[in-house]
Parts: sequence; C-alpha cells; structure tokens
Amino acid sequence: MAVTCRKATEQDIDTLYEIIQGYAEQGIMLPRSRETLMDQLDTFVVAVIEDRLVGCGSLTRLGQDLVEIRSLGVTGGYKGQGIGRSLVDALVEEARHQEIPKVMALTYEVAFFEKNGFTVVQKEIFPEKVWRDCIHCKKQHCCDEIAVLKRLD
Repeated sequence: MAVTCRKATEQDIDTLYEIIQGYAEQGIMLPRSRETLMDQLDTFVVAVIEDRLVGCGSLTRLGQDLVEIRSLGVTGGYKGQGIGRSLVDALVEEARHQEIPKVMALTYEVAFFEKNGFTVVQKEIFPEKVWRDCIHCKKQHCCDEIAVLKRLD
C-alpha cells in the first residue's frame, strides 16, 4: 500500500475531527473543534492510502525559529505501517521549506520520535509553547508529555 501525504482540504475536516477526537478521548491528544480545524486547515497534512484518509498531523509556528508538530495520529487499522513516519517527514520538509530550523513536539511516543531524528529535551526551553498553549491546558501543573526536538540547521 502506497502512502501519499498532501495538504488537508475542507473535505477532510470530518475525518480529521474523528481521528483527533479518538486520541483526545484517550487523553493523549488535545481535542480540536471542527471550527478550529477549519481555521487551522492550512497547517495540516494528511496521509492517504487508496483515497482513504488514514492519518494527519499539523505544523504550528511558535516563533521565528520554532515550529511544533501537533495532532499527529493514524487511524487504528493502519498503525505500524510507516504512516506516522511519512507524516513527520512531510511536516519536517514543510519546516525546511519555511526555513524554520527547529521542530519540536510534546509526546508520549518518545521512541517513535527518536527513530525519526528527534532528541529528548526539557520542556522549559520552549517558553513560546508554555505561554501560548500550556498555560491553558488542564495538565499544566502535572504534564506528563515528553518534549522532543529536531534541529534542521
């Protein structure tokens, strides 16, 4: 099965919502409303196999030299087939295209990101993230996600 990654379109909103909501219900991803997805659609990349959307991820700018991979997920029956890697590769390539030298993520899947060239770092080195998003999170004072970073420069 060949995986194709492409920019998300309006026709993808419902499936994006379903994928993200499934992870959010497990407490491992922040939920996103359909309205938020529509507003941030240009930041999303989707993975498609035979015209079926099977994964997604977004790239959010946090500063002049920093972007974050967010909402990275793959539908259940397609996990372990390299789709997450394809999405990360597409998002990293987009960061390169935008000439942004640092890509970070907050994750529970450290080994996955390490296999993709990221290293574990302290969350505190990302004040952009802390003040933009973490301040509004219910896990703010007990965050158990691990920060990872990939330098592109």
